[in-house]
Amino acid sequence: MNDLTNNQRIRAAIIEDELPAARLLQGMLAELRPQWEILLLPGTVEEAVQWFAGHPHPDILFLDIQLTDGLSFYFIEQARPESMIVFTTAYDEYAVRAFTVNSIDYLLKPIHRERLADAIQKFERLTAPRIHELNSRLDMQELIQALADRNTRRYRTRFLISGPRSLYTLNVDEVCYFYSEEKITFAVTADRRTHIIDLPLAKLEEQLDPQQFFRVNRQYILSAPCIRDIEPYFNGKVVVHVVPATDSPIQVSREKVAALKMWLNY
Repeated sequence: MNDLTNNQRIRAAIIEDELPAARLLQGMLAELRPQWEILLLPGTVEEAVQWFAGHPHPDILFLDIQLTDGLSFYFIEQARPESMIVFTTAYDEYAVRAFTVNSIDYLLKPIHRERLADAIQKFERLTAPRIHELNSRLDMQELIQALADRNTRRYRTRFLISGPRSLYTLNVDEVCYFYSEEKITFAVTADRRTHIIDLPLAKLEEQLDPQQFFRVNRQYILSAPCIRDIEPYFNGKVVVHVVPATDSPIQVSREKVAALKMWLNY
């Protein structure tokens, strides 16, 4: 761990215009690093710039890309934060490819605890001078252009399936859920038919529209209209019931429950 993390208490700040999302991230950070001081800052460009002008800058900043009054890149241009910046965004990873070019990290919403832990560990490996160097190299125009390119992003709309005697197509909007079993991916439709998909679940997740599908655990990706109800389970977990029903319960970990509820309520 670097000198920055050894010699002082880490100050983390969250700039997010949706309070439930901010509190969810704050809670995960508090669990992963209870010794940190975690601040919730205003979720507008104007107010965040004012706060940074009058306060010491935090060591690490979790910054939502789309704030109430504009893109957070305008906040960076005006506030010049002396912080390690981790973007939080609902944009897909293709739209934010420029972030990795600039050697900063980003978290896709809904934020997963494992990815948040990775971002924290990356921060802890960096020295303060290196952080300042990264921020000075940010190309705002490149990042803004990457977001503009999102408008051309197309998600998968259908699959070509190999049947017993011929090939046939399956439309994505016909699928109620995908699941993986013994390294084979299956798609289940409302008529209870099962189709073999020639993609691992992780790769499939990248190609599906995140507004329509949510990966609830390592085995299942669910479509919102096919979720019947959510039942409380042990240790903060829940069980999701879908139509058509599955052979075994679909459990969702405590860390993912809040993100699932936000997704269903958006």
